This record gives sequence, C-alpha cells and structure tokens, in this order.
Amino acid sequence: MGTAAWFCDPQAPWQKGTVENTNKRAGATCRRFWISAIRRSACCVRLNDTPRKCLGFQTPKEVFSQQLMAMES
Repeated sequence: MGTAAWFCDPQAPWQKGTVENTNKRAGATCRRFWISAIRRSACCVRLNDTPRKCLGFQTPKEVFSQQLMAMES
C-alpha cells in the first residue's frame, strides 16, 4: 500500500499517541483478559467505526477502504 514504517523508542508512549489511545479504548471495552470471539469482534468493529481526529474525523475503516479503491484504480 505504499505505507512507511516508523519504529518508536521503547518506553516512549508520547511517540505513539494513536496506539496508546487505541489501547486505552480497547481496554475500556474489553476489560476481562479472556473474552469470547464474538465480543472481541464487536470490540474491533467499535474501534474501527470510531472517527479519529488524526484521520480528519473519518473512521479507520473509511480511510482503509478509500486507500484500497485508489490502489485498484
């Protein structure tokens, strides 16, 4: 997809704000360590359907779909 990889320093959460925010949201949704596959799937859907400021208030699913369509064109 032409994406660049960037590796942040260990123990530096300020370098990966989006990841930390997503982990916090996932932790709030899926509090228990062992959860069912259905609940885990629902958690993923909820996270991917949440608009993000860093994506221009689009959802990750929308941005990914747009990128895929652009590649197919």
